[in-house]
Amino acid sequence: MKGATMEGERILLVDDDEGLLHLLKIRLTAMGFAITACTDADAALADARRVAYDMAITDLRLGGRDGLALMEELRHLHPELPVLILTAHGSIPNAVEAMQKGACGYLTKPFDDKEFAVHVEKALAQRRMSREIQRLKLLVKELYGLENVVARSPSMQELLQQVARVADTDATTSLAGETGTGKEVIARVIHCNSRRARGPFVAINCGAIPENLIESELFGHVKGAFTGAQHAKRGLFQSAEHGTLFLDEIGETPLAVQVKLLRALQEREVQEVGGLHPTKVDVRIITATNRDLAQAVKEGTFREDLFYRIQVVPITVPPLRERRDDIPTLAQHFLRQSAGRSNKDVRGFLPDAMHQLMLQPWPGNVRELENVVEKAVIMATQNMITADLLPAVPASSEDQLKPLTEARGEFEQRYLKEVLQAAGGNISRAAQIAGRYRADFYKLLRKHSLHPGDTKGAPEPEPEPEPSEP
Repeated sequence: MKGATMEGERILLVDDDEGLLHLLKIRLTAMGFAITACTDADAALADARRVAYDMAITDLRLGGRDGLALMEELRHLHPELPVLILTAHGSIPNAVEAMQKGACGYLTKPFDDKEFAVHVEKALAQRRMSREIQRLKLLVKELYGLENVVARSPSMQELLQQVARVADTDATTSLAGETGTGKEVIARVIHCNSRRARGPFVAINCGAIPENLIESELFGHVKGAFTGAQHAKRGLFQSAEHGTLFLDEIGETPLAVQVKLLRALQEREVQEVGGLHPTKVDVRIITATNRDLAQAVKEGTFREDLFYRIQVVPITVPPLRERRDDIPTLAQHFLRQSAGRSNKDVRGFLPDAMHQLMLQPWPGNVRELENVVEKAVIMATQNMITADLLPAVPASSEDQLKPLTEARGEFEQRYLKEVLQAAGGNISRAAQIAGRYRADFYKLLRKHSLHPGDTKGAPEPEPEPEPSEP
């Protein structure tokens, strides 16, 4: 049964019979679990407040305390905790009451090892399934935009297709994009959809660590390696073992450290500061930058060999101004979050306010949108966000985007001209292409002051008689 356990599963064991407690602890340890054994309910509850257990096993009678009462208190602390009840006083009423109050099982003493192991594994299997469902729900949220990644726009749909293709590989991936586009979110999506999803996701901003400390942060150091190194320290490469290491703003890494990064990526091994021997690491690398690394290579501030090593799979995260279709959904999402934090009844945006959001150039991208929405929620005095709570639209943005009615009219006029041209000015054929009755098509032409002969490069056809209204 040991092979069926998950690494790190912890069981809280409670019984006032010290002999049986010791015996059960030996059995469970042999099955591969980490066991905390308590002889009374108070000690068990104190432990449960400090540690998140995967399962509890308790006797029905605990001196002056009731095991069912303990179970209820444990499940109040951790509602999903499976609790197995043991008793020497087996009876149907006790069993029914235990199950009604939420016990995952009921075992009457004496019991053999096989029966005990079956009950434990059955309880933990349900726990594992519940965790897996939660993990998958989280993963779906991250991948399909219900929480962090809004992907209605074509550019984001294309991005997520790239993410889906690269996620299940161990290929080093480089994310490029402006500040605030959500590169770390995409890195986490890749990790959550990879074979390493159960491993750690470790992130470091290479530009936020002082130059004299970044090598120690990445690779660790031994005791006494430098002044102040009073204890040995694991580096982030070692901390990300079997998982993913996300190197944000890699373009800010000092040249001296870039040499060691290159070796770590090539050899999959790192050497601690002050260490004598390298250590092998099993880590997937994802990098991100808002700099033009190709230009940095030309300027001599980024190593060319490292540039090509991290560019195995390059992915560009589009700026918000190139994915305006996502703005309404993102804005509403941030509004819900901000309203919840502020405990305010703010429900949405008035049309002119949303129009104003759509027109912004968003140099700060998604992060800037989030900040703008949060400020508007804080300042709002009614349940809808009004345009005066949002930044004014730059004139250049007004020129780029027009009101919906005007834009729709221009599109319709342009479309009619193209249809007329494709049909050579023949109204019947043009109406068929457009999926309209001839009478309706004539109405559209009149609406936009168009004539059947308005076909670029096509001879003007004989005018067709306008049909009478049906």
